[in-house]
Amino acid sequence: MFVINCKNYQEVTGEEITKFLRIAHKIAKKYKVKIAVAPPQHLLGVAAKNPGMILAQHVDIHCVGSTTGFVIPELLKKSKVAGSLINHSEHRIPGSEIKKLVIRLRKLKMISIVCVKDTAEAKKYARLDPDYIAIEPPELIGSGKAVSRHRPDLITKAATAIKAGKGTRLLCGAGITSGEDVAVALRLGSKGVLVASGIVKSKNWEKTIAEFASSMV
Repeated sequence: MFVINCKNYQEVTGEEITKFLRIAHKIAKKYKVKIAVAPPQHLLGVAAKNPGMILAQHVDIHCVGSTTGFVIPELLKKSKVAGSLINHSEHRIPGSEIKKLVIRLRKLKMISIVCVKDTAEAKKYARLDPDYIAIEPPELIGSGKAVSRHRPDLITKAATAIKAGKGTRLLCGAGITSGEDVAVALRLGSKGVLVASGIVKSKNWEKTIAEFASSMV
């Protein structure tokens, strides 16, 4: 799994998100790699009309109905959004909400990616059996210092920790900026990567996404 979190970067606002998604889909087909894109929340509806896998950056535990301003999993599913990140370091939520959301997305047959900051959290939330655990040490996010190079032990320990889950797979994030970073992460036990600025802020999306994708195969 190759997840691209667009955050709220202005590079992918307006019509640019469609261009970005088409490039990602083209490269996914070329290298036969599963690429999922999490666009800015306000662009989810637009993004979901394009080919490829679309994820939300966050979902709320609120229900369908009179719940103004919240992101509702059931409505995302109807809009052809495949799943969501949960508990990203920039949008942390209580453990009780994480549990409810993992269960809810599973019932909806949607993908759940629980973001964690360390191996203790990886082990704790793997017991919920989310589809993926994404480990991202906060101090390396957006730093350009790849966790696979600067904290390789964190990946190997997290890979061992999530074995408490039945089918949970590990994603590696934080500071991933090159294909080599991706290759190292996979060798250390990760089953994919979660990246953001390393791709979205690249001057050549196609070249950079292709570099990452080719490193996965």
